[in-house]
Amino acid sequence: MSSSVLVFGYGNPSRGDDALGPVFVEQIDALRALHPDWPEVELLTDHQIQVEHALDMQNRDCVLLVDASATANAPFSYERIFPALDNAYTTHVMLPQSLLYVYERVTGEAPPPSFLLGIRGEQFELGKPLSEAAARNLKHAVSFTVELLAKGAPNQQEIPRDA
Repeated sequence: MSSSVLVFGYGNPSRGDDALGPVFVEQIDALRALHPDWPEVELLTDHQIQVEHALDMQNRDCVLLVDASATANAPFSYERIFPALDNAYTTHVMLPQSLLYVYERVTGEAPPPSFLLGIRGEQFELGKPLSEAAARNLKHAVSFTVELLAKGAPNQQEIPRDA
């Protein structure tokens, strides 16, 4: 049986703050044992969104996609996302909304409620470590998600006041 919540963190750990998605997932994983009140959570990481990830969304109550953002206000943004066709010529830049669109086309069903947590990053150069600012923003995003999961699952009414 599949987990009720999928947390999918994506980004390139070799490119500084682009590692925020995968590092976020690592931190949530480390906290799971301390939170028996959370719903079932499955964690997934990858360098980028692939069309195949649409299948990982099946049988979920909701999906939380987590990525570094160069444009979000610090510490992070959080929003519900909906399916949208993207005209990108490569999946290297596949948007989360496009993943939901693929899910609809492949399964013939509406995707589970899906949310994008964009953690503000500052430096994305190859070979750079996570910046201090990104580490602070990550801490806030993890705390926010711990509270969301303690309430059951992310939903659109849970928009943070300070994010």
